[in-house]
Amino acid sequence: MNGIFHDIAAAFQFLTRLPLSRLAYRPDALRRSAKFFPLVGLALGAADAGIYRVFSPHLPAMFVALLILLFSVLITGGLHEDGLADVADGFGGGWNKEKILEIMKDSRIGSYGALAIVFSVVGRALLLAHLPPERFVPYAISAEVLCRWTVLPLGAALPGARQDASQGARLARQISAASVAVGTLLAFAIVGYLLRLSMGKPVVAAAVVTLLTGLYYKKRIGGITGDCFGATIQLTLAAVYLCGVWNG
Repeated sequence: MNGIFHDIAAAFQFLTRLPLSRLAYRPDALRRSAKFFPLVGLALGAADAGIYRVFSPHLPAMFVALLILLFSVLITGGLHEDGLADVADGFGGGWNKEKILEIMKDSRIGSYGALAIVFSVVGRALLLAHLPPERFVPYAISAEVLCRWTVLPLGAALPGARQDASQGARLARQISAASVAVGTLLAFAIVGYLLRLSMGKPVVAAAVVTLLTGLYYKKRIGGITGDCFGATIQLTLAAVYLCGVWNG
């Protein structure tokens, strides 16, 4: 049980900015913790739902959506937004693998990256603001769970695009089939409980985003980086929100 709790804490340490720096170091902690990434999504989604429950009776929907996005950025340190920006700059401005990776490593944000962040934040805010009240909580939580689930198949299937010691690189081809199975079971069980028979569309949407982005990363740079994980997480969030807004 201590090992399980340690792995869950490591998952929160990797995906959030919660003060867990005193967690004892274990070389295999990151890849072992990956199966619990959906639980991190569950916790963050529950916090999103709490913000909605507290403020939606008193504030316009767009203000509530912005509060949720502000919380998300603060709790994650903008980790996934930064990944999306770097991927947009790299793939938008690079013409070969070496140039793409060089641009992605640059800490400065270019025009493609800035536009990607603007579209991501504005798009998610609009989608959250237009989620029907009866769908808000289940879809907000499901989106957080499924977007973090995407790390599992991507990390299991793709090699690292660059040879370095970054945390993202340490997940590439390091997630076992057993971890993918456990994480998938957790994610789909949570989403199934929340959405019941409506779970099909968001699950398919998350799987399609994962497949398409994974194939694109493989084609352009031969693998994946930590920034690529973040970009797919951001796109999956928007895709699941869209499923909740979509009528029919």
